[in-house]
Amino acid sequence: MAYAVGHISGAHFNPAVSFGLWSGKRFPGAELLPYIVAQVLGAVVATGLIYLIATGKPGFTLSGSNPLATNGFGVHSPGGYSLAACFITEVVLTFIFLVVILGATDGRAPKGFAPIAIGLSLTLIHLISIPITNTSVNPARSTGPALFAGVELFKQVWLFWVAPILGALLAGLFYSKVLGESGAPVVGKGEI
Repeated sequence: MAYAVGHISGAHFNPAVSFGLWSGKRFPGAELLPYIVAQVLGAVVATGLIYLIATGKPGFTLSGSNPLATNGFGVHSPGGYSLAACFITEVVLTFIFLVVILGATDGRAPKGFAPIAIGLSLTLIHLISIPITNTSVNPARSTGPALFAGVELFKQVWLFWVAPILGALLAGLFYSKVLGESGAPVVGKGEI
């Protein structure tokens, strides 16, 4: 998707990425709200399509601890991980994800490879955290399935907003203060 629409939107479909880029001084604050609204609406539509497909199988139900790959902690963690363990996982992995994004899109980085580095890091993040939280690092991705899965799972969505956004904000500050270059490009429309 980054190669397909990166030139239009910067290819951040994730509120945590938008916040991280903003805190790294690479995204205008005035565009945060419109981007986040579009990201959440996109996640809800995508989940609706998945739900529509899934209900095409006879006997499909929204049962179990993680229907539609919802994110969760405690009894809704695929591996039964605690709230604290899930919170730390989401903060740390989102931090790493944003450092990769900021580094790959830095003006000093090789051009044209950012989507590859970003995609591979996101793959690794999923391999690590699916057993822990079912992998969020994206508040929109967490919200969409939870809306369909019911109140009990929706009650846990707060963690998957707070932890990824915290990790992203910390990464943006870290990158801009420690690793960044002055005058780095703003990553918004047409920049990736």
